[in-house]
Amino acid sequence: MISSMTGYGSASRQVSLGAGVVADLQVECRAVNSRFLDLGFRLPDECRGAEPALREMATQSLSRGKVEFRAAWRVNAGAANSAKSNPHALGAINKDRLDALYTLQEKAQDAFPKAQELSIAEVLRWPGVVSEPRGEEDSWITAAVEAGRAALAALMESRHAEGKALVGVLTNITGKMRDIVKVIEPKVPEYVAQYQEKLTERLSEALAAQEQAKAGAELMERIRQEVVLYAVRIDVAEEFARLKTHLQAVDTALAGKGPVGKRLDFLMQELNREANTLSSKSVSEECTQAALELKLFIEQMREQVQNLE
Repeated sequence: MISSMTGYGSASRQVSLGAGVVADLQVECRAVNSRFLDLGFRLPDECRGAEPALREMATQSLSRGKVEFRAAWRVNAGAANSAKSNPHALGAINKDRLDALYTLQEKAQDAFPKAQELSIAEVLRWPGVVSEPRGEEDSWITAAVEAGRAALAALMESRHAEGKALVGVLTNITGKMRDIVKVIEPKVPEYVAQYQEKLTERLSEALAAQEQAKAGAELMERIRQEVVLYAVRIDVAEEFARLKTHLQAVDTALAGKGPVGKRLDFLMQELNREANTLSSKSVSEECTQAALELKLFIEQMREQVQNLE
């Protein structure tokens, strides 16, 4: 199934902190487009051990995209009563660190009398003053891996859904491009005939000038230039053939499975090249306008293709 490179998934698991207190561990998995697979992890210290397992899961499931795992935990609100009955379950005060911090504050205030005292929040955040509540290390890692697996599955589902929508958009655009080709291609012989008439008029004018100036060499050079220009301009059959071939290749890729982003990106370059050639060889205003519309549609597809895995 074709997937987008952008998506989001989240999942949570509970971890016991002891004394009837549990923490909700929330894992989020976000992805945006990238040329290669770029993995990032923002995990709390309790969950660092889960990173290798999460990395392996992501590598097996994804081939492109900038993917980031984020995890955070908080004490379950339903355990508030248990926490009140057992305050130590939420963390223990390290008295030695607290006394040392108090001594440091006194010395600092002696040196800077106008300095404000530390607030309760600042004291509690000081490293080592409070031992943060933790469950068993294995419990944290297990919960992080399970939540990460569920978040990754949700991410994959959202990527598949967006990929399906993008396939519909791209298929609609290729259909419009085919309509343009169907309208313009049959008219090319008419455009060529009109151009041939203009060329004949210019050559007639040159012949008239020859009769007056008697400059045979100049006349032949003029005819040679016009004929060369004419030959270059009328040769658009190959461009139309390649354009239709590339459109078919795009539809074939969209109907397939697995990563197609890089292949479609290459096809966008080829389509744009053919559209540019049609524009440069145009022999009528209508043909020029058609080439510009084709280039506009190709640019729209290119923007969407950048999001496909």
